[in-house]
Amino acid sequence: MHHETASWFSPHLGRDMTVQVVGHAGARVLAFPTSMGSHAEWLDRRMHHVLGEDLEHGRIQLFCVDQPHHENWGNTTVHPGHRAWIHLQYDRYLYEELLPFTAWKNPTPFVITTGASLGAYHAAWFGLRHPEAVQRILGMSGMYDIKRMTGGYSDDAVYQLNPMDFMQHEHDPARLDAFRRQDIILAIGRTDPMYDNNNEFSGILWRKGIGNALRVWDGWAHDWPYWEQMVRIYLPGHD
Repeated sequence: MHHETASWFSPHLGRDMTVQVVGHAGARVLAFPTSMGSHAEWLDRRMHHVLGEDLEHGRIQLFCVDQPHHENWGNTTVHPGHRAWIHLQYDRYLYEELLPFTAWKNPTPFVITTGASLGAYHAAWFGLRHPEAVQRILGMSGMYDIKRMTGGYSDDAVYQLNPMDFMQHEHDPARLDAFRRQDIILAIGRTDPMYDNNNEFSGILWRKGIGNALRVWDGWAHDWPYWEQMVRIYLPGHD
């Protein structure tokens, strides 16, 4: 199985960022880590073995991405507005640096974003912020109201990063059409504390005419053994 590591200095973030590339062809999958995780997390958790058949057959190619969690949402010593500003720079890194890199490695136009826990937030936020660039979103055990990380604080930057807010107030016909062309899958355990948030977010999308699949699992389902099952079912589109 093809595997390589690429790093470069990001001018948007002012730091080195690393991505792990696994697989040789297929849909480009941006795999976001959980909170405080890094580009190494998915490989450390052997998710490339879980998805081995799809990777070997060229159905998907994983791009396990880094995140600046210690500077944005994980840095509680600074004002939430500053954390949001850092995250907007992360958005520019992903869109202007990482996506072109993935397209250079693999010209397949189909892009999937995925992640678990806080990684699911990243997958949904980035996919919905750039619907023209992302065709499928898979959020596993996610949270889609970032104000839970800001103590309820919001400003323009936080709003831009908060799917619960910007999707509720989206009225542009062209963007709504782009959202409606996406495959959006939200997988959550019935007793997960984020269940109500997922249910509400799914409803917001449906009220905008944006189809989505809310997949409710028995129990808590907020751990790697469950995410291994979810990703095998939903990521390559076997469901």
